[in-house]
Amino acid sequence: MLNFLQKVPVKCFIYSAYAVVWAGVLGSLYFSQFMNLPPCSLCIIQRGLMYPLVLILTVGIWKKDRWIHYYALPFSILGLVVATYHNLLVWHIAPADLVVCSIQLPCTIQEFALFGFITIPLMSFAGFFLITASLVLHLKKIQMLKEEHLPAGIR
Repeated sequence: MLNFLQKVPVKCFIYSAYAVVWAGVLGSLYFSQFMNLPPCSLCIIQRGLMYPLVLILTVGIWKKDRWIHYYALPFSILGLVVATYHNLLVWHIAPADLVVCSIQLPCTIQEFALFGFITIPLMSFAGFFLITASLVLHLKKIQMLKEEHLPAGIR
């Protein structure tokens, strides 16, 4: 893992998170606006956690903010938690009585499944997982670079 972090430039992690955020935002808009699939309550919560990441990462990249992961990680981690719960609901593992979904549009009904098993909640989980992993790797790379520049007696 350390060898991998040494070889990859620090910008790659933020740019990969940025690309996944844009894919998630554009994908969610495509499903709701072009495919006319209404989002359930948990999908709306996940959108509310994904959409601000566009602005946060855009400004962070533009300003070259080295602490961008601290602003974005809370959104991606919370999104990952909601997406995990949403998938557990879809797979009938989590109890449905904790859910905030309506009777008219339940969170367990899936109107779209790519290849028969890749659902919208699964895509959301994958997106939030990749964003969180990229931001954590960015944080680790920044910490590693700091340690390389410290004098030997302080390490």
